[in-house]
Amino acid sequence: MKKRDIFFNRYIKGDRYLWAFITLLALFSFLPVYSASTNLVTQYGGTNTVFSYLFKHALFLLVGFCILFLTQFIDYKYFYRISILSIPIVFILLFFTLSQRKEVDGVNASRWLHVPIINISFQTSNIAGLALFIYCARYLSQKKKERISFLNSFFSLVFPIFFIIGLIFPANGSTAAIVFISVLILLFIGGYPFTGIIGILLMGIISASGYIYSMLKWGEKKPMNRVYTWKSRIENFLDHNSEENYQMKQSKTAIFLGNKLGRGPGKSVLKAFLPQSSSDFIYAIIIEEYGSVGGVLLLFTYILILLRIMIIATKVQNYFCTLLVLAVGFPIINQALINMGITVGLFPVTGQTLPLISAGGTSMWVTFFSFGIILSVSRILDKKHPDKKKDSRRSTKRVTTPQIIEHEKKIIN
Repeated sequence: MKKRDIFFNRYIKGDRYLWAFITLLALFSFLPVYSASTNLVTQYGGTNTVFSYLFKHALFLLVGFCILFLTQFIDYKYFYRISILSIPIVFILLFFTLSQRKEVDGVNASRWLHVPIINISFQTSNIAGLALFIYCARYLSQKKKERISFLNSFFSLVFPIFFIIGLIFPANGSTAAIVFISVLILLFIGGYPFTGIIGILLMGIISASGYIYSMLKWGEKKPMNRVYTWKSRIENFLDHNSEENYQMKQSKTAIFLGNKLGRGPGKSVLKAFLPQSSSDFIYAIIIEEYGSVGGVLLLFTYILILLRIMIIATKVQNYFCTLLVLAVGFPIINQALINMGITVGLFPVTGQTLPLISAGGTSMWVTFFSFGIILSVSRILDKKHPDKKKDSRRSTKRVTTPQIIEHEKKIIN
């Protein structure tokens, strides 16, 4: 027991509850990913088997936990310092990714950037969103005691927000929308003027509408133009009888078959027919196999993570740390809720994965890095407790020393 306590105290830093929830979700993910990988074997065939996809998922999780483990030791001050440097780097990455005009099976794949040497592709939008959140947290903490307005913050805050989201939007509209909403929430929490938030919101709506209108009016009508994909998804979402709304119908069928207690682990029927069952629609497979009870428990776990994020943010006595925790934590929960909402038919199909559950990808590494930042900040709270214990011990020793003896002599006399 003592050796275990020494190990955890030395190597596992930050909020233990958050560590437990992350580990719980990661371990649970093996069950639905293993079950849903049947679809990938059927779709792509070749030499890949269910176990090969499961091994790949395990490898992504292992790397993710390494990122989490290393990030927890980084002092939060470094995130404050590198936030400015990360913005121009993100600009370059997004611009290079968008300028590729890469196609996969005739569909726009400009959201992915391929690294030749290590043969890995990743979505630069995930990294860009995280960098933007940290930058906004830094700006708001810097201007805490100053009067902020829309005009005096335009070039230092508003312009970077629209520039980054503008580079994400053409190839990945759903991610751009989530990043934009998360930024607005952060600005509201950070005390940015409400009129300024409304102004940014209107600018975003006008800019997005102008881009969509121009693409529909003069753009090329082919899969490379993502606007037609968005239009089709929204139309299918509104028209429930549409034959093209295949994914949503299969997802709802899986939920219906799951009933209250589910069909049992690995016994999903729809996993072989539901596209993206191991990533975008994995929540439907979870409900089919573990029932609505399992789906609610998974939702409850994300709510508990949100509560831990809020507790850490409110307890830490540093304004930047408070905003940093909320800035990197809220988007994870937003993504989880949107993924679940899509599965049950509340939102149109967007291609958002379920954090820590869906089959491995580089977006998972960004999620682990975000949690690592939160754990890094929560270390501040851990450092306070040992000091309090030491102080209490010292104070106890002081009380039991000659001062008490002297006090007793006075009473006797």
